[in-house]
Amino acid sequence: MLVALFRLLSRLPLPFLHIAGKALGWLVYGLSPTYRKRLKENMARAGYATHRNEAIGEIGKSVLELPHVWYAPPQKVMASVEVENWSLVQALLDEGKGVIFLTPHLGCFEVIAQAIAQRMPLTALYRPPRKAALQPLMATARERHNLTLAPANLAGVRTLLKTLKQRGAIGLLPDQVPQQGEGVWADFFGKPAYTMTLPAKLHVMTGAPLILSYAERLPQGKGFRIYFVRCDTTLEGSPEQQARTINAAMEDLITRCPSQYFWSYNRYKSPAGVTPPGAAENGQ
Repeated sequence: MLVALFRLLSRLPLPFLHIAGKALGWLVYGLSPTYRKRLKENMARAGYATHRNEAIGEIGKSVLELPHVWYAPPQKVMASVEVENWSLVQALLDEGKGVIFLTPHLGCFEVIAQAIAQRMPLTALYRPPRKAALQPLMATARERHNLTLAPANLAGVRTLLKTLKQRGAIGLLPDQVPQQGEGVWADFFGKPAYTMTLPAKLHVMTGAPLILSYAERLPQGKGFRIYFVRCDTTLEGSPEQQARTINAAMEDLITRCPSQYFWSYNRYKSPAGVTPPGAAENGQ
């Protein structure tokens, strides 16, 4: 049912989907006190409260643009995408160490893997949705030419490592909350967030450079503009220090278009089995 609906919606023009998405964003904001509270708190903590009205609409757009990104023909999707400074990526690939793309929940992050796969093979870390009904929708949508999905488990990590050793490219969402044992607590906009350690581990093990990427959503449904930024900071110290360094790089990236970050995402939750930050010191 959901796949059929998304295929139907993918036939609609992107400007229409973005207009409807903006309305959806405000509808959810008005109807859900929990959603509204989290969005306000996250934006205020980061210092972007003045961007709240824009962010409400942008989050709605990020939902209704998915049929276009996932189910429209690839040539139609790529026609709505502009890619800036790919030469930066190519220069790093030419060094022969592979590349680690880090894409936070900023702008239309779902379209970036497709754009990269148009130029080279990409292996992306994939965490199946919690709701079984969404599994066919997302799995089918993300099966594209040159795009390989690696599950978020030990086998998937081995696939990522093998890809890098073969001088390939991998992609991860560094601000996605990992599961127990896969992360550490590190500040993100001044509050501890359970943060994955995998990007730093892969970088240290292989020497593959880190490239930050985001797809800015253009006004009036004109499409998306993808940018690549090299992460030149050195990942040193403990896993917590390395995770904080990557979080700081994400914070800097978000300053480029703060209204398009997914502020309603529950970034500060404690995954099952993970001791909340400070609990041990407080005797909990």
